[in-house]
Amino acid sequence: MKSLKLYQLFFLRLIFIMISGGLGVYALAKGLPYSAIFCIIVCVLLMAELFYFIRNTYLFYDKTITAILSDDFSADFSRHSDFENYKNLFKLYDTLKARQHEQLTKDLVYRSILNNIETGVIILNKTNEEWNVFLMNDYFSQHFQTPRVSHWKYLKKQLPALCSIIEERKFEDFRVSAQIRIDDEESQTYMLQTSGSVTFGQKYYIILLDSIQKVVAKKEKDAWINLMKVISHELMNSITPIRSLTQNLNELTQQETLSEEDMNDIRESVNTMIHRSDHLQNFIESYRKLAMLPSPNKERTELTKLVNNTLLVMTPLLKKAGITINNEITETYWLMVDANQMEQVFINLLTNSMYALEDRENKIITLTAEVRQERTFITISDTGLGVDKEIEDKIFLPFFTTRKDGAGIGLTLSKNIVDAHGGYLNYKSSNEGSSFTICLI
Repeated sequence: MKSLKLYQLFFLRLIFIMISGGLGVYALAKGLPYSAIFCIIVCVLLMAELFYFIRNTYLFYDKTITAILSDDFSADFSRHSDFENYKNLFKLYDTLKARQHEQLTKDLVYRSILNNIETGVIILNKTNEEWNVFLMNDYFSQHFQTPRVSHWKYLKKQLPALCSIIEERKFEDFRVSAQIRIDDEESQTYMLQTSGSVTFGQKYYIILLDSIQKVVAKKEKDAWINLMKVISHELMNSITPIRSLTQNLNELTQQETLSEEDMNDIRESVNTMIHRSDHLQNFIESYRKLAMLPSPNKERTELTKLVNNTLLVMTPLLKKAGITINNEITETYWLMVDANQMEQVFINLLTNSMYALEDRENKIITLTAEVRQERTFITISDTGLGVDKEIEDKIFLPFFTTRKDGAGIGLTLSKNIVDAHGGYLNYKSSNEGSSFTICLI
């Protein structure tokens, strides 16, 4: 019976009811009243059994569907697994149960990620024209000292400054910096970014808050760590041999008599110490140049005049190295810059290109300029190989150099000068060569 379908079981019950009813009528017609009464009782019992069969089947389906709709997958239907009638129902139940477990796992992972990032995250959900707080991560709750509220109106009472900015922009997508004060603390600057989306008819609004101070502090810390690594490396390279030579000289001076060979050792040791001391002094002088860079004295300057003055200084050196200069800056571009500092930038970049072309047969340096979006882009490109991709992000670090005799401050100094002018210096490498682009307003 377990292998029969519901319609087959229902049809068999109808047949038994019709047979028992027919036998009752037949017995009554033959004058067999007791047999007729018995058949009628059997017919009534079969009809009652059919009623309970239909009711139990409906209740089982209803109970299972209600559990699915309520996301309640705790029921155990293993004792009904042999029933062929419920096979597809159990398959649907198990499939939805597995999907729920998978979704719960994903939600757990996503919430864990959101709760461990140092960015304030709030996700709003719009229901009946009102915004509700769908999710608030731990960082937002702890950093802004806000309880996990469920409605926008409650969040507005906790952070009126933030909520007023969003309401003024009518919950549209935007990106802006905002000053937010927490209790009696000093106001901090945050990068506020919002975006809306609609999923299956549900409106969501995502709010992200990043503390600019923390981002800047982290970058400053990373820069100081990199700088200290370079400084400590240079200091150790000079101090270690000086200390070793000093110990050697101390041992020599303890002798009662000094041979000619000992005197030669002393002379070599002293010369080496002087050489390393000079290197250390040059290193410190280079650091002083970076640290004591004066603010630019900006004046209205014509670019072609600036470039020509630089080429007057560099052309003899470039010709000696066999390098061809293509100066394609012919139009008039006016800049508000410190002419002396910008000339130093051009000299540093041309010198860098000159060393990059040392081992190349085709030695060409090209200077170009163009104006886009109220900004002037000056590009100095060469046909050199450039630097490896692995160290591209290190070329502007103080004292980082790939040349044996390099000080490692040329590009750093150039970048600092361009930054002080409100622009930026960018490096790009390709199969055809490498180039530095200066962007100035």
